[in-house]
Amino acid sequence: MTESLTAFELLLQIDQRCRLLAADLPSQPTRQHGWSGIGFRLGEHWYVAPMGEVSEVLHEPRFTQLPGVKPWVKGVANLRGRLLPMMDLCAFFSDKELAHELSAVRKQRRVLVVEHNDVFAGLMVDEVFGLQHFAQDSLEPAEALSGPIAPFIKGRFRREQSWQVFSPFALAQSQSFMHVAL
Repeated sequence: MTESLTAFELLLQIDQRCRLLAADLPSQPTRQHGWSGIGFRLGEHWYVAPMGEVSEVLHEPRFTQLPGVKPWVKGVANLRGRLLPMMDLCAFFSDKELAHELSAVRKQRRVLVVEHNDVFAGLMVDEVFGLQHFAQDSLEPAEALSGPIAPFIKGRFRREQSWQVFSPFALAQSQSFMHVAL
């Protein structure tokens, strides 16, 4: 004959069973420390932005063009009542011809929203590959890079291809990025 258990006693039994089953699982300290970021592509190059530096990822919203700004400033969009300046990263880092050629595939384009200090901006990229996870100890120092993107690369991870760690916060603090007027 089974005796009737109170809800609390039933929860205690479930807890005990879970602890027994979990005994074979590795403990927290043995877990490898991971690094996560948002993977994206600009042209033929693959990048990953640290999780804490991208507040959200959007499909390319409708935006209004602005007069008197540099060509890589595409305009301003309304994001839930806030004005979001739209910046084309490919055009910012590349020559104009390459930027026009790469922006042809609009379906894949996404916007990485960055909010850092007083900067609130949408960074248009060619494609987003979602959340990427790497072992923290596999981060390699940035190789000797040249070109306009070099100051914003903080290292790289290797897999099938090289994922360069791109810092949107470093970009947001850059004088060249903040100087948008012609």
